[in-house]
Amino acid sequence: MKRHTFLSWTVASLTIAGVLSFVGTGRSQQAAAPAADTPAAVTAAIAVISPTTGSNVAGWVKFTDVDGGVKVVADVTGLSPGKHGFHIHEWGDISDAAKGMATGGHYGPQVAWQDLPGEDPHPAGTMHHAGEMGNLEADASGHAHLEVTLPGMTVKGAVYPIVGRSVIVHAKPDVGDRIGQGVIGAANPAAK
Repeated sequence: MKRHTFLSWTVASLTIAGVLSFVGTGRSQQAAAPAADTPAAVTAAIAVISPTTGSNVAGWVKFTDVDGGVKVVADVTGLSPGKHGFHIHEWGDISDAAKGMATGGHYGPQVAWQDLPGEDPHPAGTMHHAGEMGNLEADASGHAHLEVTLPGMTVKGAVYPIVGRSVIVHAKPDVGDRIGQGVIGAANPAAK
């Protein structure tokens, strides 16, 4: 009697497993079929800059994939005149509206220093994070505009993607309090 019960359970288990396998295979094949409205690859991104507590910083930063890197165009207002550190940070978490610390540290691989706008001279070969975008240099009215290309980065590619990270504006050149922050998100390709 026990042997008959064991065989019944074994046959039932194999039958159920076979049905699930068959059903699962059908679903996998359906999921693998390309959708008619497959979205285009993300090759552009934007971050809208919001002020941290006590700051008036506002603006936007646009990122576009180009040969060998990412082109950055930034327009920021509400700054004190002079230089302000400007970096891509590890996390797209701007939940700390007071100090901007939830964004973590600078993002990207360590690479040899490059000549970036508004930068103080650094010795050749000095290492820095690839997400360092130079300094924003604000005029007397507190407005800064920057255009730079970050080599080796991608918007949403396989190598050092920036979508989902954040942008930080610092109070001083390269360092200081975080006075502005924004999440880097996929840009609408239809928007100009």
